[in-house]
Amino acid sequence: MNVYNQRVRFGFGGGLTPVVKYLLLINIFVYFIQVVVYLRTHVSLALFFGLQPYDIIHSFKIWQFISYLFLHSEQSIFHIFFNMFTLWIFGCEVERWMGAKKFLRYYLITGVGAGIFHILFNWGSQTPVIGASGAIYGVLVAFAVIFPDRIVTLLLFFILPVSLKAKHLVAIFVGISLFSGIVGIFGKSDSIAHFAHLGGALVGYLMLRGNVFLGMLLRKIRLYQQQQKVATEQKRLKNIQEKREEVDRILDRINEVGYEGITEQEKQDLKKASEFLSKEDKIW
Repeated sequence: MNVYNQRVRFGFGGGLTPVVKYLLLINIFVYFIQVVVYLRTHVSLALFFGLQPYDIIHSFKIWQFISYLFLHSEQSIFHIFFNMFTLWIFGCEVERWMGAKKFLRYYLITGVGAGIFHILFNWGSQTPVIGASGAIYGVLVAFAVIFPDRIVTLLLFFILPVSLKAKHLVAIFVGISLFSGIVGIFGKSDSIAHFAHLGGALVGYLMLRGNVFLGMLLRKIRLYQQQQKVATEQKRLKNIQEKREEVDRILDRINEVGYEGITEQEKQDLKKASEFLSKEDKIW
């Protein structure tokens, strides 16, 4: 049976993979600590460990690139629920394909990349960003790249079942984030870090398919260099041919009227053409 055409199973199926399991446990444990601290002090840990562009740029608090990935909104359990649910459903398959170490590295790098991308579009912002969504988008992209034709069934509005290929589903998610991010720039923001989502997706795609694009780019550069080299050589040969024709023409004139009979301009042209051809002979 071709695994690329199987449907996503909304269940434990082959069992939780090690990295996904520990990521779930760590996120849930941290969320429990967040809620306890918030209920007791009414202070969010996001103020200290969330990703704040201003703090990173001016105070070099680079640990926020990792810490923000494990924080979620204390005021809405749906934030952590949907992130962890998505990680569980799609992450296990991706981890089985990649292997534990590579998957963990991929998860963290896409999360950091999402943070960097967010900073680029929110330079100097002091509003903390939290959540694993950037890394989750990286996981979604990985699933779509590895299993592009796998059928995924979703409940639209929790009622209507909709089945899509993984590549189409993830493309829709990325498109929504891109549209929402652009609207947020020119209109009213919805307080969601859409560009962090896009950053995680982009970094993940480059990690998985970057070699393909790099190879294409290098081939285009080499082709351009070869074309330029050919064009330069053709121009050089054309110049040589024109100079030789000019020398031949002036020499024919000298045979007819003698050297003293040609004009001063022809004498200068003969000298320049002879020097040019002599130089080319030395080069080649």
